[in-house]
Order: sequence, then C-alpha cells, then structure tokens
Amino acid sequence: MATRASSAHNWASWLGQSAHSLLTLTLVFSLLMSDAQAQYYFIINQPSASSSWANGSPYPFSWTKGLLDGLNSFDVELTRLHEDGLFLIAQHVPATSNTLNILLEDVPPGDDYFILCFNSSDSVVYSVSSRFTITDSSSAQSNPSPDASAPTVTISGGPNPLNSFAANLAVATNGAIVVLCAAFLGGAMTLC
Repeated sequence: MATRASSAHNWASWLGQSAHSLLTLTLVFSLLMSDAQAQYYFIINQPSASSSWANGSPYPFSWTKGLLDGLNSFDVELTRLHEDGLFLIAQHVPATSNTLNILLEDVPPGDDYFILCFNSSDSVVYSVSSRFTITDSSSAQSNPSPDASAPTVTISGGPNPLNSFAANLAVATNGAIVVLCAAFLGGAMTLC
C-alpha cells in the first residue's frame, strides 16, 4: 500500500512540475512571438470596395502607412478569391512612397480581386485591399488619373504564380523611385 501512495505522490509531483514547466515554456514562447509579430498601421486606400478597374487603363494603387514602424519596403500582389491565380506586381516597393500606378492589359475580368501588401521573404501580410472588380474595357467608366510622380507597373495576360515580379523597385539617393529590374514574363515596367 505504501508503494501505491508513494507512486501517487511521485505522479502528482511530476505532474505539478510538468504543468509548471509547460506554463513557463508557454509564457516564454508567447513573449518571443509577440516581439516577432510587429504590428503595422497599413491601410490600402485604393482600390476601394466600389472600385472597378478596366483593362487598358492605368490606376493609382494608394496606401497610408504608419511612421517609425521599421517597415522600409513591401511587395505587392494581385490575387483572386474564386479563381486560381495571382499576379506578382512589384517587389521592394519603398514604404516612403504612397502610390504605385498599375496598368492592366488582358487581365481576366472578375469581381473577386484583391491587392495584398506583404513581405514575400517572411510571408508576412501587412494589408489586404477591399474586394474590387476588373472589367474588359474602360469605354463606359470614368477612370481616376494616375499619379504622375509614381512609377507604373504593367500587368498583362493571365495569372501565373511561377512568373517573377513584374518590377523590382528601389529608392535612389535623391529620393526618387527607380526600377532595378523588370521581368518580361510577368509584365513590363514603364515610368510615367
């Protein structure tokens, strides 16, 4: 009988120590992860929920980002909700700018498009636009004017996740946004 009591005491002691260790490990892990997941104030202004973009026209993609958050650049992707496909638009977009013009050419029409701002290296999503529509042509629409001071990225054809980013951007020493390279498989880069 004494062996059972001793065994039960050992079991309860081990369980108590394990629960304490598990609680300590959980707290340490939570603290480490809270530092790894920084919070960003990042709002996509355009396209909005009522936006309708048309093939053949450039559209200003604009955002508002918080200051002093350590986010220096981000990547931009156009994706669909109901259909397979994504377009890798631009990589290393300088966070100091607030607009990038996007010219659509032969992009499949649909009412289930979103733009994502993210870090493709770390798989961190900073912001997702409202759902918006892409149509075949701009004949019956009034289009917003593109930002003349922002670069224009051309996206053409159907979605292909194997294509590289259509453009790779950087900030020059004078503060201007410059193109480091443009991929011809996924689109072309032009400056307005």
